[in-house]
Amino acid sequence: MHVHDGGCLCGGLRYQVAGDPLWVTACFCRFCQRATGALGMIEPIFDTAQFQLSKGDPSRYVHVSAGSGKEVNVHFCAACGTKTHLTFQRWPDRLGVYAGTFDDPGWFEFAPDNSKYIFLDDAVRGAMVPPGFKTFRQHAATADGTPLEPEILDEVLHIR
Repeated sequence: MHVHDGGCLCGGLRYQVAGDPLWVTACFCRFCQRATGALGMIEPIFDTAQFQLSKGDPSRYVHVSAGSGKEVNVHFCAACGTKTHLTFQRWPDRLGVYAGTFDDPGWFEFAPDNSKYIFLDDAVRGAMVPPGFKTFRQHAATADGTPLEPEILDEVLHIR
């Protein structure tokens, strides 16, 4: 099993994940836009058992999701402010990693068979979604966790 390392800008917070992500979410919601300062976030999702802190003790910000009403815990370095990972009240056995914090942020597969795009309704002008991926106008599941049916695009979606 492959182990992949990551951490914050200053190096005070380090982590490892073992194995491949369960899936990868590309999210355009306002939370992800604000949390990253970008168009959205690429977030590989892992079982919590796959993740281990190897250095430091992260600070935590608790945010209540506008979509689900459940807590989202943002884990970050108190020294440099880098957000490294998320844990969820809604899915206590899952953990999301801010993809850009991996030492090699391109190590995992990001393809139609293991990935989805969510919150297309919140995407900012200039965002693009390639064809073949599962897409959702908002969340991919209802508040109680029931999966929703995706739309799969036949051509590139360019938000204008």
